[in-house]
Amino acid sequence: MYKQLKAYKKAFELAMKIFEITKSFPKEERYSLTDQIRRSSRSVCANIAEGYRKRIYPKHFIAKLSDADMENSETSVWLDFALACTYITKEAKEELHNKSEEVGKLLGYMIQNPEKFNSK
Repeated sequence: MYKQLKAYKKAFELAMKIFEITKSFPKEERYSLTDQIRRSSRSVCANIAEGYRKRIYPKHFIAKLSDADMENSETSVWLDFALACTYITKEAKEELHNKSEEVGKLLGYMIQNPEKFNSK
């Protein structure tokens, strides 16, 4: 099950940390930065889940994992903006960025080794 994947667990944890941190963002960011960073971080999890359901088709599996990796990269960009706007501290940004990097490495491994995730 996809919820047992280390990449999913780490991505979910990151998305929840981002959710908590963005609660303190200014109201005027509600429909812009707050929305963007929450969507991209959550999309990582969704793409992992979607890809895992189709893992018997390696190309589809890899494509969805690649989408997850792109969303993870987008999340890092929004973290850069959050720091530049002084909505988060440098320490918080570094912590979240490190978690994002870890998710990226796990996704990279899955993309390079799709056969290890096929149930057949």
